[in-house]
Amino acid sequence: MPDLLKKSVAHEQQARTAQKRHVAFALMIAMALLAIATGYAQDKYSLKSPGGIAFSDFRGYEDWPVVSSARTVEVLKVIVGNPGMIKAFKAGVPLNGQVFPDGSMIVKLQWKPKKSTDAPFAVDVPDVFKQAFVMEKDSKRFPTTGGWGYAVFNYDVPSGKFSADAASLSDCGNACHTVVKAKDYIFHPYETR
Repeated sequence: MPDLLKKSVAHEQQARTAQKRHVAFALMIAMALLAIATGYAQDKYSLKSPGGIAFSDFRGYEDWPVVSSARTVEVLKVIVGNPGMIKAFKAGVPLNGQVFPDGSMIVKLQWKPKKSTDAPFAVDVPDVFKQAFVMEKDSKRFPTTGGWGYAVFNYDVPSGKFSADAASLSDCGNACHTVVKAKDYIFHPYETR
C-alpha cells in the first residue's frame, strides 16, 4: 500500500506541475494580447518617414542632453541632441563658422501645455505629448537641404502609438530652417547651464 500511495502522490504532483505550466502559458498569451490591443507592443523604431528617415536612427533620444527649450502658443518644446551634436555645439559650432558634422542629430519634443495645478504660481507644464520633430545631418543623403534631413513622428495619445507624418518629406522642415542657414539651419543654440 505505501507504493500505491507514493505513486498517487507523485501523480498528483505531476498533475499540479502541468496545471501550473498551463496557467503560466495562458497568462503569457493574455499579457501578449493585452499588449497588442493597447498598443504597448508597437516598436516606434520600426517607423520610417515618407522621405526615408528611420525613427531608429534616433534610438535613445529619450536620454540625450538638452540643447534648449522653446514655447509657442500651441506647444512646449524641449530640444535634445545626440552626442555628436552636443560635442559640436561645445566646440563652438555653428557660431565659429563651422557646420555640424555628418551624424549630428537633433530632436524637438513637443507637448501641448497646461497650467500647473500644483505650483503656487502660474506656470505652464507639459500635458499631452504631440510629436517628435527630428533632423539628421547627412550631406550625401540630403545635398539639396544643406545636408539636413527632416521628419515628423506624431504621437496619438488614445492608442499610445507613434506614426510617421504622411506630409513629412525629408525636406519638410527646410523651408522654415533656411532663415537660419548661416547657423547651419539650426534655430536653437546650446544654452548656458
